[in-house]
Amino acid sequence: MSEILAPETIELKASLNSQEEAIRRAGTLLVENGHVEERYIDAMLEHEKLVSTFVGNAVAIPHGTGESKQWVTRSGFSIITVPEGVEYGDGNVVRLVVGIAGKGDEHVEMLSKIATVCVDEDNVEQIVRAKTKEELLAFFEVGEKVG
Repeated sequence: MSEILAPETIELKASLNSQEEAIRRAGTLLVENGHVEERYIDAMLEHEKLVSTFVGNAVAIPHGTGESKQWVTRSGFSIITVPEGVEYGDGNVVRLVVGIAGKGDEHVEMLSKIATVCVDEDNVEQIVRAKTKEELLAFFEVGEKVG
């Protein structure tokens, strides 16, 4: 997954004040690392107005609308850990934000990989507590607990 997820698209121990800030930060990491054009961030916010990207287990997976695929340069995702949590609409608290940009149908495989890892609350907790980007990356390389 090294082409899709790299240390440059990971932010550990972020402090975020709002759902919008979480989505913008996830999108900005994708922009800064050449995965999407800047306008993709607005599509991520637009998608959130239509359907919440909160998926449970303190995880949100913001992504663009179907029409925004044209602004995806190459598939990738960003990960932000938020140990203190951020309110994410409807009273949900998110501690792990995973921004996604998929070229074609590649996002389906990406979502499957993330879901496999994040369905386990212990994995989510360990990811949020990761001290290094490499420690976090290990969860997505092998898809199972480390240590």
